[in-house]
Amino acid sequence: MRIALASYEFKNKDVAFNLRQMERALKAVRGKAELLCFGEAFLQGFDALCWDHKIDLEIALEQNSEPIRSACALSEQYGVDLGFGYIERAGEDLYSSYALIENGRPAHNYRRVSRGWKEYWRTDAHYREGDTVEEFLYRGETVQLALCGDMWDYPERFRTNGLLLWPVYVNFSAEEWKANEADYAAQAALAADRVLLVDSLCRETEPDGVGGAFYFRGGRTVEKLPFGDEGILLVTL
Repeated sequence: MRIALASYEFKNKDVAFNLRQMERALKAVRGKAELLCFGEAFLQGFDALCWDHKIDLEIALEQNSEPIRSACALSEQYGVDLGFGYIERAGEDLYSSYALIENGRPAHNYRRVSRGWKEYWRTDAHYREGDTVEEFLYRGETVQLALCGDMWDYPERFRTNGLLLWPVYVNFSAEEWKANEADYAAQAALAADRVLLVDSLCRETEPDGVGGAFYFRGGRTVEKLPFGDEGILLVTL
């Protein structure tokens, strides 16, 4: 199986731009990968929320919302399955979630279980975490999915003999990534032997988030992308 990790730029609150980024990457990996993965909260941008519940409800998206249907249609059009993070709305509640689109249809929706996605000292009970961590089968491969701080707060919950997908957004500089890469590889090994980590670029913060994508094996980096430029890491498992 071939999995592509897209370390692409997102823009906060610009869903149309972020969908165009998904389409660019889908075009690039058509015929080269079965699955294309983006980072945490990519669809709306990690810093799209302002922690005012009424405003944030308008930014969050339900699982059957038009932008997610558009992502499904793009995935089907290019014949590549698609994974991406988004801010999910479920009634009045909000989650940091990750959608996996298979054969043009939603196949798996994971809600982050750690609280680091939000400014929890400002938020109320509407900003929630999920309570379910479970493996799923994808194209014959056992897969576990963790979002960013999940693997730092609860690594024991994500142990698997299969593949761990670890989408993040960390807003690191290149120097910070170089200083922390070995720690991320070692942390990943607490849960799985094979781990795919994907981060996004953001040029709206200070400092800029430089993105990144890694294939960790046995607690060591096997393959990675250069920092600072958009790119796609194609991993064959």
